[in-house]
Amino acid sequence: MKRIGILGAMPEEINGIVSLLKDKTEVVKGMRTYYLGTINDFEVVVVFSRWGKVASATTVTHLIVEFGITELIFTGVAGAINSDLNIGDIVVANSLIQHDLDARPIMNRFEIPLLGKTILCPPKEMLDKAIQSVNELIRDESLIHLLSPKQREMFSMSKSKMVVGQVASGDHFFASSEDKENLLTILPEVLCVEMEGASVAQVCFEYNIPYVIIRTISDEANDNSVVDFKEFVFQVASRFGVEIIKKLLKK
Repeated sequence: MKRIGILGAMPEEINGIVSLLKDKTEVVKGMRTYYLGTINDFEVVVVFSRWGKVASATTVTHLIVEFGITELIFTGVAGAINSDLNIGDIVVANSLIQHDLDARPIMNRFEIPLLGKTILCPPKEMLDKAIQSVNELIRDESLIHLLSPKQREMFSMSKSKMVVGQVASGDHFFASSEDKENLLTILPEVLCVEMEGASVAQVCFEYNIPYVIIRTISDEANDNSVVDFKEFVFQVASRFGVEIIKKLLKK
């Protein structure tokens, strides 16, 4: 039986998704609250991943082992690394890498110990469905129309676009142009950075759980980052996340 795990990278991001649940119940384990119920007759478990690679890996392990999920959707925010990305753009990850993983000279830089891999890629079927779903939301402007003209002006958003590519994860918050430039030097294909996706992908890979990771660009990962990050999450990213989940779980 299909049971879908839904992770949010911020508490504010899961609130709207939780409001979609029918027959909702709550289970508290390991300092996390798991919300169980249905969305469009799909069984789902929704939870805040908590921040960082260890915390998010623990959360998705609980989803798999304790709650028996059969696939995973992760929505959240990220900082842009690629210069073509703007605030409010959506990145669908077709590959993920841990940018702070370095066990040289024992193994290659970024290589995951015992797996022999430097990048992990979501299954094609889930990736294709996510790309199609997000593309439809972008094409009919469903996402941008969730925002008032004042909100668009506040966050310098005219319209959103979808980009498919590599996401880098690590326990480091990018807050300067130097950080961004240094990463691009060693990983030029990276579109955006966050702190959870690649570790979640690793757990899903090891348990053979299909997954997809979708990120909304919240800032430019440099000195010009959006001042009111929480407001962006509350007013923009959380709304985008709800619409994306509704689209992905549409019968």
